[in-house]
Amino acid sequence: MRSRYSAFVRNDTTYVAKSWHPHTRPTGLMLDDGDDWLELTVLDRDADGDRGRVRFRALRRNGKGFSVLEETSRFVREDGHWFYLDGDSTVSNLKPGRNEPCPCGSGKKFKKCCAA
Repeated sequence: MRSRYSAFVRNDTTYVAKSWHPHTRPTGLMLDDGDDWLELTVLDRDADGDRGRVRFRALRRNGKGFSVLEETSRFVREDGHWFYLDGDSTVSNLKPGRNEPCPCGSGKKFKKCCAA
């Protein structure tokens, strides 16, 4: 999961496609070059033999705001390699409080950073 996230951060469509199972991989895979991914948090994971599941939260900047992608992904292991099958995801806007740390990672309060 972390390597796929890194590929999304780098806009590496080749790696994303290689790590996606051929039976569920979309044709003509295109990544959004405008996404500014900031953080990945793995919330839960489990594996049962050659089947696995990862629940994660990823934070990204979109324009002047922030959004959160939450997904439960399914993986399968074949020939010693894990492949992404599919996932159930939701995207929601992140609205930090004025006095909370800014999600951009600056260390400043939101009101003094990206909200300004």
